Amino acid sequence: SRKRFKALRTVVAWRGRAEWDQVMVGLYCGESRLQQEALDRVSAWKSRYGHKMPLAVDSTAELIRCKVLDSSGRVKSHELILSYGMALVRFVNLITERKQKVVNIPLRQLAREVDIPIWVVDLRHELTHGKLPPLALCRKGCDVVLDWLRKTYWSRQLGNNLCEENEDEDEEQEGVEENAELDNDAWD
Repeated sequence: SRKRFKALRTVVAWRGRAEWDQVMVGLYCGESRLQQEALDRVSAWKSRYGHKMPLAVDSTAELIRCKVLDSSGRVKSHELILSYGMALVRFVNLITERKQKVVNIPLRQLAREVDIPIWVVDLRHELTHGKLPPLALCRKGCDVVLDWLRKTYWSRQLGNNLCEENEDEDEEQEGVEENAELDNDAWD
């Protein structure tokens, strides 16, 4: 008799495709209340998933958190620059780190390889080593990076199908589970 092996499933922190879609829409909707709810959900995922949390999800959440803080009007511009700055520095460092080889490759070259605008890398350099840039530039950097994450990561996860009504939920979840691994490998 032949032994049958079940396909290995990837364990993810979200409950299903619907929750994944809801969080993505919430993060990118532009309404602070819905963004905060999505951020709370991402925090729950992070507590379940720990260090396995996809970098793109984590980076998106950090940047959206800055935008929510900014829109609250309760934080001074210097503090906002620091918040945006930390999120942008972490994004560039984490994303380009995956492409770094044994020999150090300049960040600008690594960014070019993954289609991150060079000026975002320059902004990261200024935030890390120079004078703090104006808040408007940090906001613009955040918007550009969020758009990059939406196109490069989130849209790929959705497969450009936000609402496929007749698909089986298990098949949808399997697709999200399989694509969750994209985050760790897609930028290699």
